[in-house]
Parts: sequence; C-alpha cells; structure tokens
Amino acid sequence: MIDRFDVQEVRRDFPVLDREIRPGVPLVYLDSTATSQKPQAVLAAMDAFYRENNANIHRGVHTLAEEATAMYESAREKVAKFINAPAARQVVFTRNTSEAINLVAYTWARANLKPGDLVILTEMEHHSNLVPWHMLAAERGVDLDFIPVTEDGLLDLDVYRQLLTRDPKLVSFTHMSNVLGTITPAAEIIRLAHEAGAVTLLDGAQSVPHLPVDVQALDVDFLAFSAHKMLGPTGIGVLYGKAALLDAMPPFLGGGDMIKTVHLRSFLPNTVPHKFEAGTPAIAEAVGFGAAVDYLSSLGMDKVAAHEHEIIAYALERLEEVPGLQLFGPSAEHKGGVASFVFDGVHPHDVAQILDRDGIAVRAGHHCAQPLHEKFGIPATTRASFYVYSTKPEVDKLIEGLYEVKKIFG
Repeated sequence: MIDRFDVQEVRRDFPVLDREIRPGVPLVYLDSTATSQKPQAVLAAMDAFYRENNANIHRGVHTLAEEATAMYESAREKVAKFINAPAARQVVFTRNTSEAINLVAYTWARANLKPGDLVILTEMEHHSNLVPWHMLAAERGVDLDFIPVTEDGLLDLDVYRQLLTRDPKLVSFTHMSNVLGTITPAAEIIRLAHEAGAVTLLDGAQSVPHLPVDVQALDVDFLAFSAHKMLGPTGIGVLYGKAALLDAMPPFLGGGDMIKTVHLRSFLPNTVPHKFEAGTPAIAEAVGFGAAVDYLSSLGMDKVAAHEHEIIAYALERLEEVPGLQLFGPSAEHKGGVASFVFDGVHPHDVAQILDRDGIAVRAGHHCAQPLHEKFGIPATTRASFYVYSTKPEVDKLIEGLYEVKKIFG
C-alpha cells in the first residue's frame, strides 16, 4: 500500500488521460460513475493473458488450460479478499451488477417469496434494483414498498422502521446513489432488517469502487457490484452471498460447467460458485478484474475514499458559485464523488454537449433512475463524477465550461 496518495502519479498509470479530444483540447473525464478508465496494469494483464495463456478453464488438463484456470480462480480469491468474504467460493462471477441482482431475484426470491410477501426498496434505486422486483411482483404477487428520499437526498429511516413492522422478507437497497451520491447507512439498515427477519441485498456498484466495503462487518446477505466501475473491464461483475443462502439456491442458467452430472432425463448441479456460472465465462475479464483489485489495494481504499471526499467537497463548493445551477443530493459529508445538477433554462443534454466541446466528459439524462428524477420533478440531470484520477484543476475546467454554457444560453 502506498504511503501517500499522489494523484499526478496515479494519472500517469492511465493512458487515456493523455488523450486530446481534438488538437489542444485535453480530455477531462468526469463520467466515472458510468464507467471508470483502466490503468496500464489492467490492460497489460488482459493482453498478456490473450498472448500467453488463452484457453478455456476447468475442463482441460493441458498446460494452458491449467494456467488459465489458476488465473481465473486467483481473481476470485483477490475479489473475495478485497471485500473480506469468508471464502472465495462465496464470490460468484456474473456479467455485471444487474445480472447479480437478477440472479438473486430469479433464484433465491422465486424459491422463497410467495404472494403478499413484502420487498422493501428505496426511492433512489437504479433500474437494475427496481425492474427485477417489478417483474417478480407481476409474476408472483409480492408487494413492493419504498424507503422515501428526503429533500436533502437522504433516506427517511423513520419510515423504514415503520415498513419493517410489516414483516418484510427482503430489503434490497443501494449503498451509494448513482445520482445523488448519497452514501446510505448500510450497516444500520442491514441490522434493522435482520432484527425484522429479512434478508438483505446491497447494490454496491457505486460503493465498492470508492469505499472500503467489508461484507462481514456489514453482515450483508448479498452484495452485487461490477468490475468496470472499479478500474476493471466491462462484462464481469460479482454476486457475493452468505454460504448457506448460495448453497440452498437453485441454479440460474443451465449449461456447461454448472453441472456435476447430466443424464437424458435429469442432472445434478455443481457446487457453489460454479453452480451459477454456466458456460465459458469472461476469463480475460476476470484476469483484468484481479489486476484492478490489485491496483486499488495498492492505493488503499481508505486513501481512495479520502481523495474523492476532498475532490467532491471542492466540486460542490465551486458548483454552488455558478448562478442558476441547482445541485441535488446531500452535503459532501454524506456523499461520494457524484455531483448532479440542473441549469435554469438549459436541458442537461445541451449542457453535456457544450462541455464536450471543451473536452469535458459528463453524463446527462435520468441515469437509469427515472423514479428518483420524478421525485424531484425533473426529467434529467447533468452528472459529473470523480475517481482516483480526478483533480481540482479538472473541477475548475468544469466550472469554466458551465460559465460558457451560461454565456451561450444567456
């Protein structure tokens, strides 16, 4: 682990940050909440795998197959250690956070929930933690209810406590809002859910890349997150689960590697985690994921979180200077590196397009959180998001770009 966090040293590890959008206009990448950039270590690990070790895993006995298998399972072990899972077998590789949540909905939930059972969500959920439960409600008749979001972007825990009196079976919620940046009090929410007899699922897509997350300290039952938001490649994510829950769950997909034996009229599923990993997995992506975990671990997640807190505090201070700009979400004390806002009289897509002319990459839209935007009476926001390579001068360029937007639209 590094002794101190030097953002300029970190930036040298990311080749894309040297890019100019056009001659003389350097890239200012402020869209890490959507996907993060990749350090050279991740790119090199995946390239080396394809050049030297490429083979299918688990079934071959030749050298390349054994090497590839070892690299794939080593990545699983690295991820398990990163989140302090009791055992690597409790880390299931999926395609992304969305698939990890759907895995729970299609297996644990369909095996354990019946009509009238209550699932508690929140008003700040990403669609990936809403739509699977809507589908389950339509199919099985389960009830859905929601922890409200307050005007300052926090969860109303008084209402949550009232919901818990209705004997919920599952509480599924985000650890960090991808719109508001709100860091939810996950440990308290999980503790209260368990006291009420409910299972918990934590959407860690935005938290695991940015904060120290310890599944044993949280005592969470399920945790879902993605590699591409934490410096790794796209196409691979994780479902962590408590061993007893995973062991009892039926398979999700059928195919190769998720079986022990197959007969014409029956089959016997494999053990966890392979029971949930049908077919050839994303092997190179797992190798890249492991390299990303190594990189973040070398930085130290406490230092990553401290750097982002410094950047978001500065960004909020500067954004509040801009006339006609309305910020959403809590103060820096309660949020991660996400700043979402609207500009009076200017559509968020226009804001993003004008900023792009100056090389500033931000996101505009509802960010797969339409109900949250409806809550605040707006169709969309512009979102700037920050990560390990973000700097205060980049925040200053964002502010300059916003004044240019204001000038253009009067």
